[in-house]
Amino acid sequence: MSNSPATEPKGSKTIGLLGIGLVGRAVARLLLDAGYDVVGYAPSEGSRSALKEFGGRPVGSVEAVGRSAGLVVLAVFNTSQVEDVVEGTDGLLSVSPPAGESRAVVNLSTCEPDRIMALDDRVRGRTRFVEMPISGTSTQIAKGDGVGLIGGEADAIATVDAVLAVICPRRYTLGSVGAGAKAKLAVNLILGLNRAAMAEGIAFAQKLGLDAGAFLEVARKSAAYSQVMDVKGKKMVERDYGPLSKVSQTLKDFTIMRDYAREAGQALPFSEVYIDMMQGCMKAGEGDWDNAALIEEIRRRTIARS
Repeated sequence: MSNSPATEPKGSKTIGLLGIGLVGRAVARLLLDAGYDVVGYAPSEGSRSALKEFGGRPVGSVEAVGRSAGLVVLAVFNTSQVEDVVEGTDGLLSVSPPAGESRAVVNLSTCEPDRIMALDDRVRGRTRFVEMPISGTSTQIAKGDGVGLIGGEADAIATVDAVLAVICPRRYTLGSVGAGAKAKLAVNLILGLNRAAMAEGIAFAQKLGLDAGAFLEVARKSAAYSQVMDVKGKKMVERDYGPLSKVSQTLKDFTIMRDYAREAGQALPFSEVYIDMMQGCMKAGEGDWDNAALIEEIRRRTIARS
């Protein structure tokens, strides 16, 4: 684990940002508050406008970000988007960084480990590549409470560690590129199943006639406690699904977990149920809701009384 104070970063104080969704916005604010100039791009005009409101500089393309900053942080949706913005026709490697700077990429997105390892192999010698998927909601990240799961070569990590420290004061180096992605998938599996257990418990308590809010407080003081109760419990009780982590993103992550587990010959029976629940939320039009909405899918699954 690295908890040492952040040192002055090597190179420019300008940081590029690709992806200005929930995580990207949280990261942008952290970097801006730390005194960095953040230049960013996302296809959505609303996302670019949000960056401008924070004090960042939105630009019109991936290439424009690459020309403005040597170090670029990725907070895009999936592995395909990571591959595209790094090595695509108009990706970062299609343009030169600012004079006097070298190219470095920090990937925060949850990706398929094998593909991100292959990407690292392909771009080696053209950019330093470090992965740091983050455990935590966008709100937790914005508060500096996210946990970074780092994969990369030691010299590459050292080059960008000052920026990593701003994004995640708590961060762990787990090995080469791919190790962070693997750890993130396993952590998200546990987190998702904790969330599902809490949702089912609340729905069950309500069906038995208990007040959901009062029951949640009891559960938080009981042996069943987990941190997810603090983060998502109130949202479930109040049916507040303003997104911290979207249903669609969670389904994407669990689908990756299932596919990798099958390749490894490992059954994930509880995860199969969780995927089915997330697919139910998607069919109900809840893909952009917070993943706490899985309690609504549980509530929908009623059975006839005998």
